Amino acid sequence: MPASLLARYLCAGLLAAFWLPGTANAEQFKQLGAYQVHYIVVPTTFLQADVARKYGLLRGKNRALVNVSVLDEQGTPAPATVTGTSTNLLGQPQTLQFKEVKEGPAIYYLALLRHTDEENHRLNLRLLLPDGSSGEIEFRQQLYFEE
Repeated sequence: MPASLLARYLCAGLLAAFWLPGTANAEQFKQLGAYQVHYIVVPTTFLQADVARKYGLLRGKNRALVNVSVLDEQGTPAPATVTGTSTNLLGQPQTLQFKEVKEGPAIYYLALLRHTDEENHRLNLRLLLPDGSSGEIEFRQQLYFEE
């Protein structure tokens, strides 16, 4: 499998998320010092089964993929340490276990998030950036079952 295949599937999933109502917000980003942090949540069903298996990502209608990437001032992917939690409206927390995926020059940080249909989650991401600085991103996401 070519090294850029995961990147293609992730991009296809992200593009599909923009066109499907209620699936996910458009890609979001936050400036943290000299770094731009992009983040999005998409259904895992957008991933092809073989790609999900290769990277140890469990697909299912009750699972979403949290995708984070960090770019430096030149727009070059930058390594970071990403941790996070998600809490639903009942206050039930989940620790997000991010794994780093490198595809050519791209670097992604991926974590799985379990959810029920139409469930709202408050996500809190913490980043340690290459220059030693740190930052936090907090956002809400409503998640839906996708077949």
